[in-house]
Amino acid sequence: MNPQPLPLQGIRVVDYSHFLAGPYLSRCLAALGADVIKVERPTTGDAGRQHPYFVDGQSGYFMQQNMGKRGLCVNLKDPRGLELLRRLTDAADVFVENYRPGALDRLGLGYAELSKRNPGLVYCSVSAYGHTGPDSHRAGFGLIAEAKSGIMAMVGSPGEAPPLLRIALGDMYTGVHGVAAICAALLGRVKSGRGQHIDLALYDCLVSMHEYAVQCYTLSGGREIPEQTGHDLPHSTLYGVFTAKDGHLVIAAQVDEAWKRFARLVGGEAFASDTRFHDAQGRNDHRLEILPRVRAWTGARTVGECLAELDAVDVPCAKVQTIADVLADPQIAARNMVIEQDHPVLGKVRLPNLPFRFSACDTTPTLPAPLLGQHNREIARELGYPDAAVDAMVKGGVLYAETAVSRRAPAGRG
Repeated sequence: MNPQPLPLQGIRVVDYSHFLAGPYLSRCLAALGADVIKVERPTTGDAGRQHPYFVDGQSGYFMQQNMGKRGLCVNLKDPRGLELLRRLTDAADVFVENYRPGALDRLGLGYAELSKRNPGLVYCSVSAYGHTGPDSHRAGFGLIAEAKSGIMAMVGSPGEAPPLLRIALGDMYTGVHGVAAICAALLGRVKSGRGQHIDLALYDCLVSMHEYAVQCYTLSGGREIPEQTGHDLPHSTLYGVFTAKDGHLVIAAQVDEAWKRFARLVGGEAFASDTRFHDAQGRNDHRLEILPRVRAWTGARTVGECLAELDAVDVPCAKVQTIADVLADPQIAARNMVIEQDHPVLGKVRLPNLPFRFSACDTTPTLPAPLLGQHNREIARELGYPDAAVDAMVKGGVLYAETAVSRRAPAGRG
């Protein structure tokens, strides 16, 4: 099959976001072929640059979420810098920001102002609570949304404080929704000729993620409130985490036929033929009778022994893997989920890939994340600024670049 262009080739995105939800969103757009220009402030740039892990002053956190982009570092407090950014958005298809509602309006960079200049602009705002409602003015992060959404109250062991999820669920899930919404708005623009404002809230996205809790509460008239259950799901027996001699594994034998195969493995024909356990309700009703038998079975074996026996009878299972296990997993290697890039300061670096797989094009990013201000001159020239004007902005601090950029560029052109 002949290769196709990347789906978003020819789309220009201005990424004026920081930390995670916005940068992850725009990283996805870059992987899909968009020309994403990362806009940062002098002299610190995106706050993500101050987040570990650090090597030679470079942040792995920033590198992961900003690969595939070009970098512009401009002082928006200077009228020349603000005008440069406005000219950039005049020629853009998408603008991504994740500031508190109203913050960019005061700079003249809100949707109302930019859409007057560029009616086709798709403007995506990401915030904690959205641009409407009584909490819209409040600051927030993924942790806040996780706590507010009801998700945190359902994880952990009964009676204990809920644990931190240790992954940025709210930010990443919102970022993926942003990708979908932007692509839909771009498609809609083909018909209408106009862009629109997309208002995404971390809180909204996590509430929408409840596949179980909300409908249980509403359909039960408020009687059913999912609570902490520890290591298994009371309404989905058998589905949970179990301890072996040398670690932990998960078993998913909640479907009737898988349960029968599992029960025969664990307890022989008598256990498998016990009709009390042959449907989901029966297994849930007798959960406290089932769990000790399963725990005794896993506790007498290593994780490897458990997995081998479960695989032999086609019961879904997996080791609870560490990150070291994940990076050594042949499945991850086969799917190219960890990629190697040439970073201008660090040389070879290995970072997580995105999960997009297309039959006729390769979305693996080839460009590493930009150094701070790495593409200032390139972008300014594309906007029609002569070299003398660019030199003046560099000298006046309107355009800023970290020292590593000047070491890579010809003398005097950093």
